[in-house]
Parts: sequence; C-alpha cells; structure tokens
Amino acid sequence: MVQKILLTGGAGFIGSHTYVALKAAGYEAVILDNFSNARQDVIDRLEIITGAPVEHVVGDVLDGALLDRIFSEHAIQAVIHFAALKAVGESVDKPLDYLNTNIVGLYSLLGAMQRAELFSLVFSSSATVYGEPARLPVDETAPRSFNNPYGFTKLVCEQSLEQIAASDDRWAFGVLRYFNPVGAHETGLIGEDPNDIPNNLVPYIAKVATGELEQLSIWGDDYDTPDGTGVRDYIHVMDLARGHVQSLDALLASGAGHVVNLGTGTGYSVLDVLRAYERAAGRTLRYRIAPRRAGDVACVYGDTQLAEQTLGFKAELGLDEMCASSWNWVSRRKNT
Repeated sequence: MVQKILLTGGAGFIGSHTYVALKAAGYEAVILDNFSNARQDVIDRLEIITGAPVEHVVGDVLDGALLDRIFSEHAIQAVIHFAALKAVGESVDKPLDYLNTNIVGLYSLLGAMQRAELFSLVFSSSATVYGEPARLPVDETAPRSFNNPYGFTKLVCEQSLEQIAASDDRWAFGVLRYFNPVGAHETGLIGEDPNDIPNNLVPYIAKVATGELEQLSIWGDDYDTPDGTGVRDYIHVMDLARGHVQSLDALLASGAGHVVNLGTGTGYSVLDVLRAYERAAGRTLRYRIAPRRAGDVACVYGDTQLAEQTLGFKAELGLDEMCASSWNWVSRRKNT
C-alpha cells in the first residue's frame, strides 16, 4: 500500500520541493498550508511537475479541529512539519508571532497526531539552535543555545520533542538541523518566491539580479571571517528535500528517532554567494555594506557525517548549481 504523508507548509519553498521528492520516492502526500508566504499557483506548478492532481488543504496548524478532520479523512502514516516562520531579523521585531506560530503550532500538531494515534514526525529544525558555535564544523553533540527569537523557538521545539519521546516510546522524531537552502527545481517551475522583500540572502540577490531591487545590503563586513562577511553552510533545496525523504524512510523503517545536520559541510561567505550568483546571471550586481543585523552570528557551517552514517544522506550539488538553478527559476518567472 502506498503510504500517505501530511506535509505542513507544503506549498512553501522547501515544502514544495519535498512534495516533488516524496512523489518521486513513491509516497502520496497531502499539503496543508495557509499560504501566508506561498503563492496559490504553486499547486498548479506541482501538478505539472508530478503529472498528477495535488491534494491540498488551505488552513493552519493552529487549527486543531482542521487537523483532526485531515487525520480522519486521510490514512496519514507520518507528518513532515515545515509550517513555521523562519526569518531571523523579523523574529527580533515580532517575537510573539514566532512563539505562537512555531511553538504553539507544533504543540497543536502534536496534539492532533496523538488524538489520531499517529506518532512519526520529521521536524524541520535549524542550525540556529547552535547559537554562536565554539568550534567548526559544528556537529550534533555541540551545546545548543540561541541568538534570536527564531533560534529560541526551534530550540524549544527540539527540547519539547525530546521530552515527548522520553515519555512514550511510540513517538519517533527525525530532527533535521539544516543550514541555508538555495536553488530551485530543475524545471524552473518552483523555487523560493517570498511575497514581500526577502529576509534571506539568495532571494534578495535574485531580486537585485532581476532589477526588482536596486542593490543588496550586506549586514556587516567586520566579522572574523576571511572577507569580513558572514559565513554559512548553503544547501541545494533538492538535496534538502531528498534528505527529508531519507529521514522519513528511516523513521518508518526503524521506528527510531534521529537528530542530524543536513548541509554540504562547506562554509560560504555572503560575498562568495554574491559572486556565484553573478556568474549564474552573467552580470555584476550592486551591493552596499550596512551595519550588522541584530541576532546574526559570524560563522556557522556543519559537520554532516552523521547524516551520511544514519540516513545515507550526502549533498550532491554545489554553490554554482544552487545559484544557476535559482537564476533559472527567477528569470523564467520574471519573463512569464
């Protein structure tokens, strides 16, 4: 029997690509999304890519009655949970929104899963739970902390999952700490498409490349890094989507939870990413140096060996492929 997965936030950037990866791996999926940071036409695009209708529900994980209805109407076997707010800078300005959506939203989902006697969840966490790491590359045994409300919400969610798993061995959680997803599906039909001015680096650069924004603001050039700009571990969104499917595979096969980093294991600076995008777009892009942004850390990139050992996961695509696929997506969308 084909297994059916609930994909919360499944119309968003990572969720939509994971939907494609799930279908390619032989799963069925139901998308739940409130479309607060996704466009309705992504459903049509997913249908073109997969060649099949997309089951989806417009709604919010905070709506427990809606979740109960979904679980009663569909033979869901597991959940992949993406539905969350995710911008570091915005979380500093709007912490209450982040606490409610990210933490209370998870509790609402877990409550509905428990009522439905469904106990397998892949949780989209973040490398922000490492705060300012004492050593690099950072591995899964590193102390956890936070430097901003977004990171705090992910840490609280992880700790909550640990408490729940310890209380009842029916629960199995795949906790995926990942870095900065970049790129788009090879068809150029889906990609990162925020509704307003982007908070993340690559979609901001993309809007500069298309002429929608005049220039990139680089938040600080005096960090203790090779070129003074922040260093992060970027990962192609299709590699990341595949990692979520491999996490799901492992949960359903073994019933045992895991906590792993997903990334390339290589750190790239803001200027490295800008230069790669310039190569993809074939043009020089304007930028300015701005003051440091509250809540940012200088350098984070991960040790990804455990993901390879536990899930068989290894990133296959590099920074140039990330930027080239992003440019293919945004330039196609700009011209349609």
